[in-house]
Amino acid sequence: MFLKTPPLHFIIFNESTDTSAKRNQIKEITPRKNEAKRFDIFFSEPKMSSSSSLKTVRQLQVASPVPADIDIANSVEPFHISEIAKDLNLSPKHYDLYGKYKAKVLLSVIDELKGSDDGYYVVVGGITPTPLGEGKSTTTVGLCQALGAFQDKKVVTCLRQPSQGPTFGIKGGAAGGGYSQVIPMDEFNLHLTGDIHAITAANNLLAAAIDTRIFHEATQSDKALMNRLCPPNKEGKRSFNDIMFRRLTKLGISKTSPEDLTPEEVKKFARLDIDPDSITWRRVMDINDRFLRKITIGQGPDEKGMVRETAFDISVASEIMAVLALTTSLADMRERLGKMVIGNSKAGDPVTADDLGVGGALTVLMKDAINPTLMQTLEGTPVLVHAGPFANIAHGNSSIVADKIALKLVGPGGFVVTEAGFGADIGTEKFMNIKCRYSGLTPQCAIIVATIRALKMHGGGPDVVAGKPLNNAYVTENVALVEAGCINLAKHISNTKAYGVNVVVAVNKFSTDSEAELNAVRNSALAAGAYDAVICTHHAHGGKGAVDLGIAVQRACENVTQPLKFLYPLDFSIKEKIEAIARSYGASGVEYSEQAEKQIEMYSKQGFSGLPICMAKTQYSFSHNASEKGAPTGFVLPIRDVRASIGAGFIYPLVGTMSTMPGLPTRPCFYDIDLDTTTGRVIGLS
Repeated sequence: MFLKTPPLHFIIFNESTDTSAKRNQIKEITPRKNEAKRFDIFFSEPKMSSSSSLKTVRQLQVASPVPADIDIANSVEPFHISEIAKDLNLSPKHYDLYGKYKAKVLLSVIDELKGSDDGYYVVVGGITPTPLGEGKSTTTVGLCQALGAFQDKKVVTCLRQPSQGPTFGIKGGAAGGGYSQVIPMDEFNLHLTGDIHAITAANNLLAAAIDTRIFHEATQSDKALMNRLCPPNKEGKRSFNDIMFRRLTKLGISKTSPEDLTPEEVKKFARLDIDPDSITWRRVMDINDRFLRKITIGQGPDEKGMVRETAFDISVASEIMAVLALTTSLADMRERLGKMVIGNSKAGDPVTADDLGVGGALTVLMKDAINPTLMQTLEGTPVLVHAGPFANIAHGNSSIVADKIALKLVGPGGFVVTEAGFGADIGTEKFMNIKCRYSGLTPQCAIIVATIRALKMHGGGPDVVAGKPLNNAYVTENVALVEAGCINLAKHISNTKAYGVNVVVAVNKFSTDSEAELNAVRNSALAAGAYDAVICTHHAHGGKGAVDLGIAVQRACENVTQPLKFLYPLDFSIKEKIEAIARSYGASGVEYSEQAEKQIEMYSKQGFSGLPICMAKTQYSFSHNASEKGAPTGFVLPIRDVRASIGAGFIYPLVGTMSTMPGLPTRPCFYDIDLDTTTGRVIGLS
């Protein structure tokens, strides 16, 4: 069966043709209902560099009221991904196809374009959200559709891959919404190209290696362990394999033959002597399952009583996901995976994946996952989907390698727009202080997404509860409530400006918002120091509804005057870095539990105090208390515990209790999801 390809329409422009004229000519061609048309825009003298202006544009036919996300996504036939790749000047040697609508972009692109200049770098954060979310993903996609399809800019959207847990649980998917989506949205929200499955396999291989090593060390002598770790070859000689030399170097043993080790050295090398109570590594799966939050393993008769309590996390909470997001190359990923600390020895020394001999195998499982996945928006602009780390115990941003590839592909004058999870106090802060430190990249503009309903909540409105109808206060005009809530927006603007970027506020407009309320937000944003504040309707109108935002972002990028500034230097102590972040929240001080003090002392002793901090706290308040709205001040931030993701490269203090395995509600999203067995299309996905 052959799918019908949309007809081609070629519009030839000279270099002198201005953007508005091009846009008007495109708008004059109106496709028939439900017919997608492709506009290949050529310049009379095309420049086939990384910043070439070749574009594929799809004009949307929007409906009102806005249909369900999956219905909109299913109404548009995506372009073959090779066409999207061609617009980025990618040839077939630069990517591997995964079906018709997805491709893995190879890291060799970075090397080929090494001498090329980068485009503009934009991060999308938000105000402190309601449980309903304020539309950061939708805004990110809508902005890119505006820049690419209406403003004739080279643009790439960089997004995290969503977990299947929320997709089938409460939140639903994360492909954007309305007429600002990534398509095919069912493939985006489900298996994609298997990266999360690779992470799950790698994570669980390491978990199996931990318990197996404890088991074998408990049941064998030093000599027996050594003989099995370094078995003789056909000639009867024993040798170390490559990964074993990493452990020997760590132990300060320079000998190259197993026969040369003294009995004491054999014991040090062969016995990791893992303290079971110190193990932080858990098994994972990419489904919400509350009954795996605490489990007992080793109950089989062959495990000889080696029973211990542990738990499952959701796959995206795995440190391997954070490693994938922060790695800069295949070699860097190999080193990071090997350095992951799973716990301590009984002597208090960190035990790593390389100590267990599994670092290389983990890299093999992840070798394809390191390549970002190329997709497209509803309007045919390119998207790179890669990595999906938690935004609390991890840094909540898509990958460095995707951003680096995209910045080279768009070139000077082009735009790369990426989203940071949760509010700007969490996602944007970690983007700046963790991601940008490791990438060496500098953003020019930061967007803060706001909604009238969230600002009303921060102004003293009633609680917003997912799954329940909004209180009448949120659907009727109340300018005073909005103005009171703008204190939260102002705090986010102030914090974000401190990094040296220009801040643009994007107000995600809902049908119940009044002009007076929208004007109040814009005025408050400008008074707080925003470079600009723009009302957006991209959910209802696609890229056309974000053109003003695109213009504001372009101006903000072109007029940035300050260098990137970090919130703290890395040579600060762990406590000094924690306290710098706490002050940015509005805290007057920090209180450490006995456990937190113990962990800080241990990580400092182990040599990890030079890592950046990844604060794990609620996304629903600047403080540790989710019920404290607005911009609270004078509170003392309690640090319950401090943990580390050494391979990923950060220390994460726990502010309160963080769940790393979500549960399912009474009525999960999976009730609505099914397959149309006649067409093969997914229905009910949100």
